[in-house]
Amino acid sequence: MRFLFLILIGCGAGLYAVAAVAEPAVQTDLSGRIIAFLKGMIGSSQIEVAAVMFGLANVFLLVRRSIWNYPFGLIMVSLYAWIFYDAKLYSDMLLQPFFFVIQLLGWWWWLTKRDDQGQVIVERMPAYQIPVYIAVAAICIVAVGGLMTRYTDAAVPYWDATTTVLSVIAQILLARRKLENWIVWIIVDVIAIGVYTYKGLNPTAVLYAVFLCLAIVGYVSWRRAERAPE
Repeated sequence: MRFLFLILIGCGAGLYAVAAVAEPAVQTDLSGRIIAFLKGMIGSSQIEVAAVMFGLANVFLLVRRSIWNYPFGLIMVSLYAWIFYDAKLYSDMLLQPFFFVIQLLGWWWWLTKRDDQGQVIVERMPAYQIPVYIAVAAICIVAVGGLMTRYTDAAVPYWDATTTVLSVIAQILLARRKLENWIVWIIVDVIAIGVYTYKGLNPTAVLYAVFLCLAIVGYVSWRRAERAPE
């Protein structure tokens, strides 16, 4: 996890250095652009910024296999239910109550499968389940996307449906302590960055860019920690 924060610090330092060595006139313009960029990433919606903070805490603790990720996750999904409703991302909005319930279940399941250090025990999916999950995902994406197109004014119905369906699958795999959950989250994060940027939800797009980095770190970390259940 340390290298991720070093990268973020390094990017900030790099922006500062570029502004510092520029000519005075260019420096003023460049500094203004950097400040405007950072303000755009922070956003003006307090509820969205709060959701970002809780989301970062949630995923950071997930990567560390800490059961204390769940309180942060429950608050995050509650906030995002309103955010997505306001943005007319209805399938994402409807996903949040499911996330709330599955996180409660995951909290319970994780309590019964921890090692001596209190970290959750990682397992792999059986190979025969993988094509089943892929087939179910494809069918559900087409069905949900079709329903959103016909019955709602969803902005990007099929992309919205893709992130919705894959997020459901990823959350179930996460609650069940499966290593492959991180692979699905990586796919979700890549698509979500594009969708939220298109909708102007800049802080959320940045959050999902960080989620993407954390999902990659999470996969590496969980793979190293993988062990057979006792």
